[in-house]
Amino acid sequence: MSMFRRRGDRYVATFAVDEVRVLRKVASEVVGLLTDGFDHGDPVVGRLFPEVYPEDAAGTAEFRRYTEGDLKTAKIDQAGAILAALPDGDAGGEVRLDAEAAEAWLRALNDARLAMGVRLEIKDGTDLGEELDDAVAADPASSRVFQLSVYAYLGYLQESLLNALID
Repeated sequence: MSMFRRRGDRYVATFAVDEVRVLRKVASEVVGLLTDGFDHGDPVVGRLFPEVYPEDAAGTAEFRRYTEGDLKTAKIDQAGAILAALPDGDAGGEVRLDAEAAEAWLRALNDARLAMGVRLEIKDGTDLGEELDDAVAADPASSRVFQLSVYAYLGYLQESLLNALID
């Protein structure tokens, strides 16, 4: 698994082909969710754009009217930062991020994990290892095993980038 390391003023990781594919798919899905499939009734959208004033629908609507477009654009740009930095084509390779791109990656990885967490019904306090063990025991070839693995990988990658930023 790739891990980010600081090299001078850059944050560098080398990704295998499969890691590039996963990151490209996850970032593309976030962009798609925020463009083609944007629906406030979707629990994932609700998690990425929470109600600012849960007890005041009019206040929330007013706040959204002024902020949602910029927030959505920022989230799309952040997912785009992942896509832009990944090696071209169907290959692995090195990713080199400046501080601004690294911050965008952190936010995009967080958005992807939030979205996956909602879809996978992961709650606060969920033991991811136990959840994965249960899924493997039920059906090792299931899509849930793969999705939980991707969720765990994104968390690992996010933590490695965060650690590189604070070192």
